[in-house]
Amino acid sequence: MTRTIRYTSQMRLFGYPLVSVAWGSDFSRNEAGGHARGIIAVGDVATGVIAIGGLARGLIAVGGVAAGVMTVAGVGFGALVIAGVAIAQTAFGGVAIGHYAKGGAAVGCHVVSAARTDHSAAVWFDRLGLHNSEASQPPELPAKNRAE
Repeated sequence: MTRTIRYTSQMRLFGYPLVSVAWGSDFSRNEAGGHARGIIAVGDVATGVIAIGGLARGLIAVGGVAAGVMTVAGVGFGALVIAGVAIAQTAFGGVAIGHYAKGGAAVGCHVVSAARTDHSAAVWFDRLGLHNSEASQPPELPAKNRAE
């Protein structure tokens, strides 16, 4: 049996509740799953500045499927995404698709993957703390090409 939880704080910011929680079905409201809407939203479906849920949408989104500026998810979309499947401007995950992409299977303009390591991508992910620093160093020139 699934427990139903509904909570909305009285405090509001920009017309939205500061905290909204909505878990489980509520057949009295004709809801198959809870949809939390607030600055901080937690629920089956969550929409807010900070959103945590099975389906999460927000500036910072954490969930099974999530979209946001900063996202952590199973499947994620956004600007900076860490996910199993990440589609973003900066994507980090098992499957990563983005301008900067790092992962087991990475596709993008600047890529760090098992198949190749682009120097600019290595530097970018190193700045974000998501890369081994040694690999982001430029390759050594052979001794005969070095300026003495």
